[in-house]
Amino acid sequence: MCGIFAYIGSKQASPLLIEGLSLLEYRGYDSSGVALLENNVLKIFKEKGRAQNLKEKIDKENPRGSLGIAHTRWATHGEPSEINAHPHIDCQGQIAVVHNGIIENYQALKTLLEKEGHKFVSDTDTEVIAHLIEKFKDDDFEKAVLKALSFLEGTFGLAIIKQGQEKIIHWALLMLSAQRLRAKLKAVFTCTRVRRLAWLQPRHSLAKLPP
Repeated sequence: MCGIFAYIGSKQASPLLIEGLSLLEYRGYDSSGVALLENNVLKIFKEKGRAQNLKEKIDKENPRGSLGIAHTRWATHGEPSEINAHPHIDCQGQIAVVHNGIIENYQALKTLLEKEGHKFVSDTDTEVIAHLIEKFKDDDFEKAVLKALSFLEGTFGLAIIKQGQEKIIHWALLMLSAQRLRAKLKAVFTCTRVRRLAWLQPRHSLAKLPP
């Protein structure tokens, strides 16, 4: 069980993301993490333990950015650690993913991606998603995400950002196979600064702030 929080708007994201994680700690607190865009460059902060530990790390750098995603974790794949904390990134460090749920076929996907040269650093199922999106990097961001999602099986909610892209892609899926997923690709949402994302509930519902 994990918690996902995301923000895109005109305010500084990091204090809001930490506040959101603090409210979601009942869903897990073995580690937490934040990814945000600072001058369109992806910044990742992760820490073992409660959100307060993460806050202290972020406060030391005081990152400036008004778009970000955050995650508080209760471990399912991989022990509680900073390495296994979300967000997880691709080989180039340009795509960040936070995830709630289980990717049932992650081991088979990981094996295939490793054969293609992808390097994994965590023991989680989530990291597979970032590398799958990277696999389709020649497509635009949304299309790459859609292609990656078509390979996944399981129950999951996601929030994804990419360096240089001022948008958040979010997705929630309940017990669908890859075959059924392909018929539901239109359910992927993208949040830009025109439509601000407040938070994602594990019940696969979305709450939005007004424009």
